[in-house]
Amino acid sequence: MANKEGHRRFGNIRKRESGRFQIRYPGPDGRLRTGGTTYATRTEADRALTIIEAQMIAGDWTDPDRGKVLVGDYARAWIKERPGLRPKTIENYTWLLERHIMPTLGGVQVGKLTTQMIRAWRSERLEHGVSVSTVAKAYRFLRAVLMTAAEEDKLISRNPCRIKGADNEHTPERPVITVFQVFELADRMADKRFRALILLATFASLRWGEVIALRRHDLDLVARTVRVREQLIELDGGEMRLCPVKSKAGRRTVGIPAVIVPALTEHLASYVEPEEDAFVFLGKLGGFLRGSNFRRAAKWSEALKEMGLAGLHFHDLRHTGNTLAAQSGASLADLKARMGHDSDRAALIYQHATMDADQRIADALSARVEAERKRLGQDG
Repeated sequence: MANKEGHRRFGNIRKRESGRFQIRYPGPDGRLRTGGTTYATRTEADRALTIIEAQMIAGDWTDPDRGKVLVGDYARAWIKERPGLRPKTIENYTWLLERHIMPTLGGVQVGKLTTQMIRAWRSERLEHGVSVSTVAKAYRFLRAVLMTAAEEDKLISRNPCRIKGADNEHTPERPVITVFQVFELADRMADKRFRALILLATFASLRWGEVIALRRHDLDLVARTVRVREQLIELDGGEMRLCPVKSKAGRRTVGIPAVIVPALTEHLASYVEPEEDAFVFLGKLGGFLRGSNFRRAAKWSEALKEMGLAGLHFHDLRHTGNTLAAQSGASLADLKARMGHDSDRAALIYQHATMDADQRIADALSARVEAERKRLGQDG
């Protein structure tokens, strides 16, 4: 605000040789800052100082000097300092940063990053053939980094990642195979030790890392349950690491259909050591299963080709199991528990995608009404 005789209570304005006006003002720490831009008129410069003063009073001001850190440097520090990140997540974030963010945005100062720049970066990635899914992952990572910059470190006043829909992957619908095809696929495995793995992964809706981390004590074939507590992840360098599952919801006990219990019983007797902590699914030489080794030993691609299912992924078995569970008329809460999800979103996808389950519920209600009518008629 300007005082009498043109002097300001907060900050000052000086006219440069170019004819433009520059501002200087004290920060909350008392140190003088020079404005990062100049203004065509004194009035514009005066207005800028008024806005900065109001931001400081409201506690919304961010120090422009702090925003000079480069996006790449800040993102690398963010990954290193983020608590609780799993090794595989660190690898994924680092890959997204180095491969997709650094070439375009890595050398930009955090404080100068704008929504327009991020929109241009996203378009450039898509135009160069990077998949929508990968770009969405990179965008979500960048948004998380800049959220910390805005809310915790106060490097910027707001997060510039504000592009509607940029975080959506739009992944294509994965195939669902029939119950008959699941058993046929299991029978076609070149190494018969994988037959039970196919059946359990499908009908208990298990992820690859979950099923290969199972131990003998996790299976209760009398109660017909499988307990999920751990997962095995394969790092880029080839190391296999045993970790807890990702979330509290991921720690779960899942019911096993009685129809696959004989296959599991035979597998335990034929391929699993007697110790309670023995791993249920290992390679032929006793090592942890890796995706590539499994596909090669099982002749996965050959089996799928013979069945006319080329392109089916192992994860599609879990997708099939989830769909079958939804078609059984399971509630949203039951689906979430079985799938190991905290949020409703994934479970709702399966509920919405299976209309025949709803029809069975309607038929069951109709049958109950008819039964009640007959009972009341007999009682009358």
